[in-house]
Amino acid sequence: MQLVPPERTVHAVLNVLRVTVNQLDPTPLWQQLAAIIRERIKAGEYEPRQPLPSETQLIQEHGIARGTVRRAMKALGEEGWTVTVQGRGTFVKPAEEWPES
Repeated sequence: MQLVPPERTVHAVLNVLRVTVNQLDPTPLWQQLAAIIRERIKAGEYEPRQPLPSETQLIQEHGIARGTVRRAMKALGEEGWTVTVQGRGTFVKPAEEWPES
C-alpha cells in the first residue's frame, strides 16, 4: 500500500483553493456564503452527518457578521442540505436527503 502525502490529497487541494465571499459582489453575502458551503458539501469537503464549521470559524474565515452566517445556515437548512441541533451545531444531512440539483 502506498501512502499519499497529505499535501496531495483532495482536501488539501480544496483548502489551497479556498473560496471566500466577495465584498464587492452585489450578491448578498449570506447568499454567497450559502453557495460556498453548498459547493463544499457537493464536493465532499463537508461529509454527510459531519458538523459544519462553527459560526465563529465561518466569521473568521470570511470576515463577515454573525447574522450573515446565521442567515446562510438558515437558508441551507430550508433548502434541505443541513440540519441544526441546538447546542450541538449544524450538520450535513445524509446524501440521500439532499435536494435534487
